[in-house]
Amino acid sequence: MKEIKSFSASDLARKRVLKLKPYQSARDEFSDTTSAMTFMDANENPLGDPDLYRYPDPHLTTLREKLSEVKNVDPSHILLGNGSDELFDLIFRVFCEPEKDDVIITPPTYGMYEVLATINAVSVRAIVMDDDFQPKVEEILQQQSKTTKLLFLCSPNNPTGTIISQENMVRLLNGFSGIVVLDEAYIDFSTTESWIHQLHEFPNLIVTQTFSKAWGLAGIRLGVCYASTEIISLLHKIKPPYNVNSLTQQKALAALTNKNRVEGYKASIIKEREELLKQLLQLKYVEKIVPSEANFLLVKVDDAKKRYSQLIDNGIVVRYRGNQPLCENGLRITVGTSEENKKLIETLQKLDR
Repeated sequence: MKEIKSFSASDLARKRVLKLKPYQSARDEFSDTTSAMTFMDANENPLGDPDLYRYPDPHLTTLREKLSEVKNVDPSHILLGNGSDELFDLIFRVFCEPEKDDVIITPPTYGMYEVLATINAVSVRAIVMDDDFQPKVEEILQQQSKTTKLLFLCSPNNPTGTIISQENMVRLLNGFSGIVVLDEAYIDFSTTESWIHQLHEFPNLIVTQTFSKAWGLAGIRLGVCYASTEIISLLHKIKPPYNVNSLTQQKALAALTNKNRVEGYKASIIKEREELLKQLLQLKYVEKIVPSEANFLLVKVDDAKKRYSQLIDNGIVVRYRGNQPLCENGLRITVGTSEENKKLIETLQKLDR
């Protein structure tokens, strides 16, 4: 892979962020909470729950170190957020000047990129993927301008489950003048290797992952950002001091300590996905199923709105995606437990008669 020449994230960052003096919490000023000290500095209520009355570690040191061990990425390249959406928002606020800068997205894709752009008063250039659900590299590189700061990519993609090819990723990383944000929320269900180990080659790359999917912990709201130390430092400047609560940190640490459990989750989901695929293909009104490396399938049917309503009437909720480009008459179906998948197939078979 070709290394990018002379790239500096600070050159892309907003001037206000570069000049910003970050808020200093009590734990920033005195962080050694392991020593036998009497802490009377953070206005905490000592009469509260003994496990929770203290503020959480703002640097998430223990959690980042454990994640570093599991993912084989140095802690200095890791930032944790209240779900991936908070991380995306931080990225917008560091690099995009409101009412001036713009970003590129590649529909069909995760809807929050555009929502966050709108919230942050950042223009969006939408370049629809090709028929194989690959980004149109040449068009993206031609459409970028001096004000185009970010390119959002999702791989495996939501809602298609498809992977962006290595060739296309390298071309975009080498040719895009801004920062490439790669959303790998579903990477654990894929046979493709994560890009987190290519950060040293591509300083303009940000990779995000989550505990919501393979780890089965959507309720704790924990997202992970992997990037160069320069980018992590910029994001940390504007991060709220206690953005990840103590309970979330505890649950995530417990999950990382029991890595065998998540491996079991992944194997089970992939097995169920393949069985679900096989059963769905036997239905007459199923016209196409997009090959997926995620924990869901994009299923194209004869009449998606009709089938969606029929499933609702039978107590099953899937996601209608027919309103997205290239997803006409598409239903996104999450892989459930074996019992849930069986109920779905039996219901769909009845509708096929």
